[in-house]
Parts: sequence; structure tokens; C-alpha cells
Amino acid sequence: MLANVAQNHIISQSAKPSMSKPDHLPTYCNAKTPKCLVKSLYNQKFSSLNLVMKVFRGLPNAASRAPCALAIGNFDGVHLGHQVLLSHLHSAATRLQLDAAVMSFEPHPRAFFAQLSGDISRAPTRIANLRDNLAALTQAGVDRVIVEHFNAHFAALSPEEFIKTILVEGLHVKWLMVGDDFRFGAKRAGDIHTLIAAGQRYGFEVQTLATVLRNGVRISSSAVRAALSAGDLSEANNLLGRPYQISGHVVHGQKLGRTLGFPTLNLRIAHHRPAVLGIYVVQVHGLTDTALPAVASLGARPTVDDSGRILLEVHLLDQNLHAYGKIVQVEFLEKLRDEEKYTDLDTLTQAIQNDVDQARRYFRNRASSATDRI
Repeated sequence: MLANVAQNHIISQSAKPSMSKPDHLPTYCNAKTPKCLVKSLYNQKFSSLNLVMKVFRGLPNAASRAPCALAIGNFDGVHLGHQVLLSHLHSAATRLQLDAAVMSFEPHPRAFFAQLSGDISRAPTRIANLRDNLAALTQAGVDRVIVEHFNAHFAALSPEEFIKTILVEGLHVKWLMVGDDFRFGAKRAGDIHTLIAAGQRYGFEVQTLATVLRNGVRISSSAVRAALSAGDLSEANNLLGRPYQISGHVVHGQKLGRTLGFPTLNLRIAHHRPAVLGIYVVQVHGLTDTALPAVASLGARPTVDDSGRILLEVHLLDQNLHAYGKIVQVEFLEKLRDEEKYTDLDTLTQAIQNDVDQARRYFRNRASSATDRI
């Protein structure tokens, strides 16, 4: 897929420092390692790769600060543009015998400032949860992820404080890649030129990746969000380079779906502004050897709940499996409609039945199309 993505590389870099082999090659921590959470690639499609990755909430402790090649960004969705950047990161880390590291932020900086302003609608919708982003970063060959808590203290760091405290002393960065429009520090005062000058002082190389294009159109998280908002899953999948899905633990719900005759698998959505909302045809991975056909609702369930809490409810077609506590991946196939508020439970039940009928037709048509191609 990456080979088909048109890209225009504009590389800016500092004088390259002499690179010697680090004192030790990357080592992978276990569950007892302090301040480190190990995430393995949970998706069964990639389980044979046996990949693990170190994930730090904030800067690593002193013992874990091996020199690294670093990419900085939010990486929401880890789309094809991100994947191009990460391929450069992996190549540089391999060449220089460094850890390939990524720094991302929770919450998204724009979400933090939207909350601060009192207008949450200014926050970007969220394409992927942290688990799914980590899985995609693992697949891209990243050794280490630093998830920085973006708060008032972090936002107030001057560009020089960010470079010295975070990049140089905190991460021992030797090679750095950012987007060509990257800004950082209080009031976004730092830019690529600031980084290049700092790299010359502190001895790290700086490179930028210009806009990555697909068919002449910029690949970005904003473009993925727009496609998902419009219900255009085909375009979203093309931008992501893979089918769009959400993973999570199956949790107990109110059992209302079971009462209505449509038992559901329930997945909590931690963020309040997901990029997808509504009723969808989906298939569920992780419960059996094959994907299970289903219909799903992602939203606030306005007919039965006024809390505003976002939930992903998935009704398996012709299956009733015990799945509480298991991690599943819900792959979105086609949007059926937007979420609605109904006057009573009978009307809601009829709407769900209509959704189930449409989902069955979708899978019948897909099976028929596959047979025709044979």
C-alpha cells in the first residue's frame, strides 16, 4: 500500500553528528518492569509476529533512556501518511542501531485547549483508542512509545525547555523526524528551524517529512475523520491502509438488549467524541477462528440513557457467545443510519429489527458477490 502512495519528501536536517553504537541494544521489558507497560500486538492477524513494545506514561526512568531515533506526533489512526513517516523512522533506527521511538500525547493538544476554552466542539473527533494506535505502531516496528500527558504544565514549556528537558535529557534523541508544519512549545513558538538549530548544538539530526499524497490528495487524520463522519468507510480504509476497526474489552451492560431480544457485546468508548457515530454493519474478530457477522450501534443511546456516555453495542447475528472480559475487534463495513431517539421501547425494537434485516441482506449480497466471482 505504501508503494502506491505519492509522496513529496522535503528533507531539512542539521549537521549530522557522529553516530556510534549505543551502549546496549534495545531490550524488552516484562510486566514487572517499573514505569513501563508492555503492549503486545493483540490482533490475531498479526499474532504470529510476536512483537512487543515498551510503552511509557511520561518520560522513561533513567535506566530506560537508551539513545533513540524519535518521531513526534499525535498519530491518531496511524494512517498511510503516518506509516510513511514511521518507515523512515524504522530505517534510520536500524541504520544507526537505535531504538525506534514515538512520542504522542494524551489528550490531543487541541482537545486540551478546547476543554480549556469551554467549547469541547473545537476538539477533534477521535479516530482510534490508545490500544488500537499502539497496535498499529507495534506493527510499524516501533520499539518504544512515550505517551506524554498534555496538561497546562506541558503546554507552558518554552521551545528550549522542551528540547533540553524532553528531547535531550529525557529521551537522549539522536535522530528526529517531524512533519514539515510541526510547531511546539508555549504559544507554538518553536518550529522546524528551532529544532535544526538545537540539533546542531546538542548533536541530533533533524529531518522533516512533507505532505504525503494519495491520488493528489493529502493524507491526514482530518481526511480520515471527514470520511468516517460522512459514512464513507471505503475512503477511510484507503487512507488508513487497512479496514477501520475499534477494539476493546467486552463489559457488562444494562442487559436491555437481551430483554428486547437483541443481546449485545458492549465496549466502552473512553473518549466523548468518536469519529464514527450511528448504526453499522460490522464483523467481530477475536471470538472464533472466523469473523462473525453483526450489527452495531455506536453512540449515546438517547432513547434509554440521558448520561451522554458513549457505548459501542454489537449484536451478533445468529450467535450468542459468552464474551465478557474478552478483547474483540469490531470491523466497520457499512453505515446504515444515524442514531435516533425513539418515543418508546416498541419503536426502538422495531428499528433494531430493521437494522438486523439490513445487515443480513448485506452479508447475503456479499456472499453472493463472492460466489459470482468464483
